[in-house]
Amino acid sequence: MSERVVLAMSGGVDSSAAAYLLREQGYEIIGLFMRSGVSEETCQLDNPDALPVLNVKSHKQGCCSASDAADARRVADELDIPFHALNFEDAFGRIKDYFADEYLAGRTPNPCVQCNNWLKFGKLWDFAQQVGASKIASGHYAQIVTEKPNEYSLLRGIDPSKDQSYVLFGLAPQLLEHVLFPVGGYTKSEIRNLAHQTNLQTADKKDSQEICFIPDNDYAGFVNRYRGKQETEGLFVDTAGNTLGKHRGYEHFTIGQRRGLGIAFGEPRFVLEICPQSRQVVLGTYEELGRTGLKAITANWLCEVPERFRCQAQIRYQATPANCEVELLNEGQFQIIFDDPQFGIAPGQAVVCYDNNRVLGGGWIQHSFQKSWTDSTKN
Repeated sequence: MSERVVLAMSGGVDSSAAAYLLREQGYEIIGLFMRSGVSEETCQLDNPDALPVLNVKSHKQGCCSASDAADARRVADELDIPFHALNFEDAFGRIKDYFADEYLAGRTPNPCVQCNNWLKFGKLWDFAQQVGASKIASGHYAQIVTEKPNEYSLLRGIDPSKDQSYVLFGLAPQLLEHVLFPVGGYTKSEIRNLAHQTNLQTADKKDSQEICFIPDNDYAGFVNRYRGKQETEGLFVDTAGNTLGKHRGYEHFTIGQRRGLGIAFGEPRFVLEICPQSRQVVLGTYEELGRTGLKAITANWLCEVPERFRCQAQIRYQATPANCEVELLNEGQFQIIFDDPQFGIAPGQAVVCYDNNRVLGGGWIQHSFQKSWTDSTKN
């Protein structure tokens, strides 16, 4: 009997190609579309009996819209695989709460990482166990490899321009043996070509670029609509505390931001710090933005790591990994000292540690600092 796998189908070309590849590899596939519960404009699909819970936003390009669900179902029909659409509104609500609360706390959230942790691989595995599947899969550009018996590692996808291993660092280590990433060993162009060759209707579909519950990319507007208008207006100040002007709300800013400040200077100014208690946003030069270290919390290690080790750390999704030294602290915390200053280290973002292409694990940035190992402490 073929091994059963539940595939997260978003209606995009990557998960569609993943379905085809899994079928060719002999797996018994069950497709699952995860409905967000967002319902502003609704759309009824061709076969309402097959998809009983598909009243979702239809006018946006994303991974949770009704048109995406329709595309996912049609691909499933083309490949003759069972397909389900389930409502995960509660889980999406948790992600929205996290997103809004992080911005109001002066941090920069990463909902895609949390969505993977809580929903795409948490709920997906729960569903898989209910239907007797031993594997779960998605269209992420990453790889799972077995280097030793019963030892599984998460690696970057082979296409450096599409690698998504950064947003997967939070996977539970014990889940790795149950996860498949069929497209991770291909480049994006190869996946597009495969989709064309196999006549998948999503072959030319554009990739989603925005957060699924913020189709207009207005993050601050979402926070104000979701939590109500907050008293977040305040002052721009420099590193000496001198007032530079007024801002309309600190939720509009993130560390390292240069554009959209709403105030002109003779030379570029960047957001260095966000202080929600005083509602001040500290601005400075690019040189002042540089930091030599950071402290992270809520560590998730995908393999055993020593108390102190060297690696490369990535502070944002598209950042270049930087050589560094990591020291484990207490209670799931760790400290990183970089060989060279890093620019734009934002509290609330994930920092992911790599050994070349292998993901060691990571955590959530609490704060950055100027420090060297000679004066490091475990405080």
